[in-house]
Amino acid sequence: MSSATIDRRLRLSRAAVFAAFTLNGVLLAMWVVHIPAITGRTGVSASTLSVLVLVMAGAALIGMRLAGPAADRFGSRTLVAMAATAISVTVLGPGLATDPVTLGIALACFGIGNGALDVSMNAQAVEVERAYGRPIMSAFHAMFSAGGFVGSLLGAAAQHAGWAPQLTLTCASVGGVLVTAMLVPHLMTRPETTSRPEHYDRAAAKDSGGTEHTASSGRGHTDPTAARADTDRTRKVFSLGAIAFVLLLAEGVAADWSALQVRDHLDTSAAAAALAFGAFSATMTLGRFLADRVSAAFGPVAIVRYGSLLAATGFAIVITSPWLPLTLLGWALCGLGLAGGVPQIFSTAGNLGGTTAATDMSRVFTIGYLGLLAGPALIGWLAALIPLTAALVVPLVLTIACAVAAPVVRR
Repeated sequence: MSSATIDRRLRLSRAAVFAAFTLNGVLLAMWVVHIPAITGRTGVSASTLSVLVLVMAGAALIGMRLAGPAADRFGSRTLVAMAATAISVTVLGPGLATDPVTLGIALACFGIGNGALDVSMNAQAVEVERAYGRPIMSAFHAMFSAGGFVGSLLGAAAQHAGWAPQLTLTCASVGGVLVTAMLVPHLMTRPETTSRPEHYDRAAAKDSGGTEHTASSGRGHTDPTAARADTDRTRKVFSLGAIAFVLLLAEGVAADWSALQVRDHLDTSAAAAALAFGAFSATMTLGRFLADRVSAAFGPVAIVRYGSLLAATGFAIVITSPWLPLTLLGWALCGLGLAGGVPQIFSTAGNLGGTTAATDMSRVFTIGYLGLLAGPALIGWLAALIPLTAALVVPLVLTIACAVAAPVVRR
């Protein structure tokens, strides 16, 4: 097979993963933009909606934990096909819900598919990145952000045209299934692996006389080298998870509280306050498109270290700024600083080697996702005791700590 054919297949695989990330962003946005219409039709109050969102988040965590071992067993390509189909079908569920109970069931199903797709498409992205031999992970995450933007525009246009949520979400569901059918054939297949664990192969080498040195030496003892490697691996996974927790906590705070912080702290209009989230999301998307080049030049540690410091600078500006333009600059710096760190963490987790790469990634995902949930809740709790702007000291301090811990992402 010619190198040109191989290169073409690799480019198609990259495009297919781009499509998976974009599809995920579009379908999530389609649910979000229809929340007011769906909650109004199902009679869901704001307090009930908060519970249902937690149900969806909990279901996503279950999907993440299940997808990791499944991707290791059956390959990430198979899991992407299953999860993308599932999220495409279940996005229709909220549109068909008639009461809080059916909406909760629909969101739980949608959450499981979303969590499974998160892990499986990132595991596939790691395989494609490894084949490319250079950093490309951040660009995949940028396509997720771009997909969310496109989905919000499509949803807004459909509502402006007077389409019912059922019709819009049906179109999104059918479109998602079709896109999935087109992208899956171009995903990378899992390379052939030995049926035995990697640490066993290292321990069971033949000597010159043909005798096999096993870890047990006939007595059933565990190979200390393999045990130490497993311990180091577990420590590495949880260290990566801790940094992902911090960065996603800061991201969640910025996404959920930026507009309210501007309105309350500077006493602006709602329209002006909305610019804060716009500044944050725009620079985050831009930063993800640029982060791969920076990572190729300076490495993942630099991305996490200096990105975290840039985000901390942004939070410091937001906390101290008395002017709207300066505050918007602060939120923009937060977006730019947080853009590249999480993709580098996921890439490192997926490249730890062995036969459990997707499982390792799912663990890092789960811990990080908890940060995304915990950040807004923590700030909300603190805002009941102290001013909201003062509560932003928490992500400021944590991003500085993340900069100190950046060497954890070294490959």
